[in-house]
Amino acid sequence: MTETNSADKNLMTTGPVGQKIVRFALPLFLGNIFQQLYNTADSLIVGNFVGSEALAAVSSSGNLIFMVTSFFIGIASGAGVLIGSSIGAGDRKRTETTVHTTVAFGIICSVIMTLIGILLAPPILILMQTPEDVLPLSITYFRIYFAGAFGFVMYNTFVGILQAAGDSRHPLYYLIFSSVVNIILDLIFVGPLKMGVAGAALATDISQIASALLCFVRLVRTDADYRIVPRKIRIEKRTLRLVLGQGLPAGLQNSVMGFSNVVIQSYINAYGTAAVAGIGAYIKIEGFVFIPITSFALAITTFVSQNRGAGQKERIKDGVRFGLICTLVIAEILGLLLAVFSPQMIYLFDRNPEVIHYGVMRARIVTPFFFLCAYTHAMSGVLRGLGKPIPSLLAFLLCWCVVRVAGLAIVELFVHTIMTTYIIYPATWALSSLFLFFYYRHVKKTYLVTE
Repeated sequence: MTETNSADKNLMTTGPVGQKIVRFALPLFLGNIFQQLYNTADSLIVGNFVGSEALAAVSSSGNLIFMVTSFFIGIASGAGVLIGSSIGAGDRKRTETTVHTTVAFGIICSVIMTLIGILLAPPILILMQTPEDVLPLSITYFRIYFAGAFGFVMYNTFVGILQAAGDSRHPLYYLIFSSVVNIILDLIFVGPLKMGVAGAALATDISQIASALLCFVRLVRTDADYRIVPRKIRIEKRTLRLVLGQGLPAGLQNSVMGFSNVVIQSYINAYGTAAVAGIGAYIKIEGFVFIPITSFALAITTFVSQNRGAGQKERIKDGVRFGLICTLVIAEILGLLLAVFSPQMIYLFDRNPEVIHYGVMRARIVTPFFFLCAYTHAMSGVLRGLGKPIPSLLAFLLCWCVVRVAGLAIVELFVHTIMTTYIIYPATWALSSLFLFFYYRHVKKTYLVTE
């Protein structure tokens, strides 16, 4: 089979709706598991080889890293919507221009992110009230991680292109390889070489650069419309405006989530190293449970964007219905399993009873409400695929940032307890779900009515 025929097979504009979404989401799911192994391996190995302080250092950096990196990842996903739509419409020229503009912009972003991470790490971590015994290790981890910004920015840029074309298999293969490399290097750097958190960050950098290079080779060698030709990598101003029009709302949406988590992390930091380590370990585990949510959300976005380009409204509605049901059911089942087995899972990171207590408490309060978080992510994916990223941005900005941060600040004036940092999550998930539910009803009536 030629590369072009393979690309046609990946199109989601024909064939059984459920089968197309599942076949696209499954490699994404497996790939995201290996993606999650990057930071989880860091925490797991550091926590066992070095101790609670090092685990807290990696954990305290996690939300801040997510806030910065997720902005650029969102921009890449916005570009993916444009690429998916142009592929669905069969517009080769528009596909080619969008791909090369996206790659050029990704290179610029990687330089910016490196500078941000290296220069601003100390003041930001201090503002987050990172415990003094953890601060030097957190700064070291953060700076080394961002020294390798080129790897994770370009990896997400290249993967966004492949996934927009309906190819979720090859990113999975590359992630498996790079995750194995990451774990091996973690064990060597943190174990025998005793490099601590610096070794964990360096291992992640090397493995992410490896996965980016593998994706790049794939995109250079393909004969499909989305092929990368190095000499054509440049920014076309009109296309960049379109990419940013789709990508900035998605990037801001991701950063809003990251910002609110950074603020909440500052409250958690005030409760000491055990709280930071325990909740940090839980968040690593929670990341695995959220993988089906994000995988189906991206599958829905790709499905909707390609079928929007092809003008298939009924097929879009069928895909949304199927994707939502799968996402909500899977999220709730996995959430309940996490609630039951959280003590054993957190024990793998740290055997300190106080650390385990904090992590289990968080798990058993938020996990029963995972279906609300799943609905918000899935419906956000639908709206991005329809080319309407602003409403989902507003839902995240108002509910997951303004209400979450302001609500926590107000409650803390009267009640000083770590429980408020747990309860605020399901409360704001419920608000964002209601907002997007009613907006999609409007969109469905206005834009998806077949004549």
